[in-house]
Amino acid sequence: MNIEKSRKLFKKAQRLMPGGVSSPVRAFRAVGGEPLYIKKGQGSRMQDEDGNDFIDYCMSWGPLILGHADPDVIGAIRKAARFGTSFGTSSKHEVQLAKLITDRFPSIGMVRFVNSGTEAVMSAIRLARGYAGKEKIIKFDGCYHGHGDQMLVAAGSGLATFGTPDSAGVTAGAVRDTIVAPFNDIAALSEIIEKEHASIAAVIMEPIPCNYGLIMPKDGFIREVRALCDRYRVLLIMDEVITGLRLAPGGAQEYFGVKADITTLGKIIGGGLPVGAYGASRKIMERISPTGKVYQAGTLSGNPLAMTAGIHTLKKIEKIDAYQILNEKGRLFETLLKPTLDRYRGRVLFSRLESIFAFNFTSAASIDSLNAIRSCDMNAFAAFHRGMLERGIYLSPSGYEVGFLSTAHTEDDIAHTARAAADTLEQIFQ
Repeated sequence: MNIEKSRKLFKKAQRLMPGGVSSPVRAFRAVGGEPLYIKKGQGSRMQDEDGNDFIDYCMSWGPLILGHADPDVIGAIRKAARFGTSFGTSSKHEVQLAKLITDRFPSIGMVRFVNSGTEAVMSAIRLARGYAGKEKIIKFDGCYHGHGDQMLVAAGSGLATFGTPDSAGVTAGAVRDTIVAPFNDIAALSEIIEKEHASIAAVIMEPIPCNYGLIMPKDGFIREVRALCDRYRVLLIMDEVITGLRLAPGGAQEYFGVKADITTLGKIIGGGLPVGAYGASRKIMERISPTGKVYQAGTLSGNPLAMTAGIHTLKKIEKIDAYQILNEKGRLFETLLKPTLDRYRGRVLFSRLESIFAFNFTSAASIDSLNAIRSCDMNAFAAFHRGMLERGIYLSPSGYEVGFLSTAHTEDDIAHTARAAADTLEQIFQ
């Protein structure tokens, strides 16, 4: 595979940007090789600067549920752009997208738009603290909530402890009020909340952790978290930046039948453009400035192009019954992979929840904890990633990330991917 143009661009980029990238995982260090520079995308496919074509399962890390450059979404963006790209004022597009979101999430009575998932989480935590009048936050080890200082925190050595900074530049003071609990361990969470509830404003969780592998919640775990929060009057923040609109119209909350007090959203609600949002009941959201004392603002928040892309993405999802399409594609993918997975049982595990999936190189029968992910063979995943890339399949360049199906993936795409996986695994394990 010729990647000469990508190689030259990367060499130049390394002189101009840290690591040559705008986000660390794009540097391909986790999988070896050199990053590709993508020129264009259409439907399920991407093409790099050297003309190499790939069936894409990263899908911009999840937001492209309709695939690349969906004609309806692109047409709407072009039309909106003729009237201007940013106003720094209110526009009707914000109102329209807000209505679509509140219609889909019963737990959201009002919503505030921001520019990224990280910003949504930072704002949601501030709101929870301002509303509850308490300072401490509980997060789960293995759940990623963006790169805000208070969320870049690692667990201590005990069962569940106050966290320690997980990045240079994050002070001990910044994470002083963040407690880290093990995911899927309701007993540990109960112990923490019972002891600390008087000072705990909220529990924040990814209902499905998707940034440290695809960690499946145990049966009833999410409902038990909700019950604990109710019992001790602690707010529950569900970070649905990835799962929102991905598993169901109402996200993981609809999928599992559990309501959050505060929800963060991103990815799909921007239709591929930068966006984030957080929402809650009217009672909670009216604490936000200008109606309340919790301050949050943003010059580009509610950007008309991002709002337009989100509006047309959400409308098309409903129009084409996207979830049925995605679920059928997911089942087909798993069915076609089954003979290969049976052959390599005990070496590689394929996990899937609707249109989200992951390949883990492990002898484990399931992935339900951070330790299960940590025990996976990341060198084997790197070899798998390279082999798939050579066969025209683009997976997220990290064994700790997940893959995404879109409505644009065809049966031929999926069949080709299953064959590529079989050939690559045979090459690895021969």
